[in-house]
Amino acid sequence: MKNNKLTNFLLLLSFIVLIFGSGYKLGEYKSRFTSSNPISIGQNPNVNFDLFWETWSKLQERYVDQKKLDPKKMYMGAIKGMVASVDDPYTFFLTPDENRQTKDDLGGKFEGIGAQLGLKDGRIIIISPLKDSPAEKAGVKPGDYINKVDDVPTNKWTLSQAVSKIRGPKDTKVKLTLERNSKEVNVVIVRQQIVVASVELNYEKKIAILKVNQFGDNTNDEWNKSVQDISGKWANKQVTGIVLDLRDNPGGYLDSSVYLASEFLPLGKLVVKQEATLYGDKEYRVSRIGILKDIPVVVLINKGSASASEILAGALRDYNRAQLVGEKSFGKGSVQEALDLKEGAGLHVTVAKWVLPNGDWINSKGIEPKIKIVNEIKEGNTITKEADKQLEKAIELLTK
Repeated sequence: MKNNKLTNFLLLLSFIVLIFGSGYKLGEYKSRFTSSNPISIGQNPNVNFDLFWETWSKLQERYVDQKKLDPKKMYMGAIKGMVASVDDPYTFFLTPDENRQTKDDLGGKFEGIGAQLGLKDGRIIIISPLKDSPAEKAGVKPGDYINKVDDVPTNKWTLSQAVSKIRGPKDTKVKLTLERNSKEVNVVIVRQQIVVASVELNYEKKIAILKVNQFGDNTNDEWNKSVQDISGKWANKQVTGIVLDLRDNPGGYLDSSVYLASEFLPLGKLVVKQEATLYGDKEYRVSRIGILKDIPVVVLINKGSASASEILAGALRDYNRAQLVGEKSFGKGSVQEALDLKEGAGLHVTVAKWVLPNGDWINSKGIEPKIKIVNEIKEGNTITKEADKQLEKAIELLTK
């Protein structure tokens, strides 16, 4: 994995525990950050670390349980607090363990319940459970608020705190108190090893149903295999169209969304424009010859479709290359840069916003599908093939 890579995460499966604290080893660092050596921040030359070290000292002197004063955690926590002060949920610091876990996520594997989490109105919310995950099997649904984790209230929690409490070793249990339709329900979930396929392909009524779960490390390779299969059937008139299912796809690598869009669009077409102060504006255009440029396409989106999936859906919409069916998407229009730091730590920082080919910045607004359909799911059940009215409509449009 590259040291410096652009990502388009949905708050997502990469946010880890926020540890509040400060400092590292007093003897090693205090001499570097005292009033005699002020740190200049922006146009303010008077910022120094006197208060920082005073707090550190008082905590060491007075805290009742000295065993909990872990200098390494306090050091990492100080950095986390600094980064969190910009008040951007997409900009965050990762400890070495967290950074490694984040990369595992994009590689398609981790241990936990298998659900994408987000923040809405300051509350922890389920963006989507992954297919066949412990969360899905336990009945967790998109839009569920998590009010408690193991009976501990989640109000005022950061997303990273929620993820750290819910994730855990395989075969251990976690209890979630969910709020759905103003009612609370308790769910006990056994954590497992989660292996996420980026791309899934099925066929129904001569229609290829191409489901993209995320835009991660393996997405392009898995996409190529599926596309080759569809292309062969299209050439032999065994398929008449594609349903591109981006529902509950939280995003991932921006470059991957451009790669997938290039399968359907002519060479040179603008897929997305990145606007940034540091790097300047950058246009991402189709730079390869796709093999599905002529096949009819319907794209499925919902409130769990975010970031990279919105780029793909939006680009195909703007060029009238596909009809969009389903619900309004999540609305995430910023780009994060994933940086590898010393000691294996990492930093994800918002560096740009992205706009669609027609100039739309969909941040906090989402993309409205042309054909709006909300799947109605009975209480306590997950969506079934028979109840999937969105997929049914997409197939209908392609078989007329």
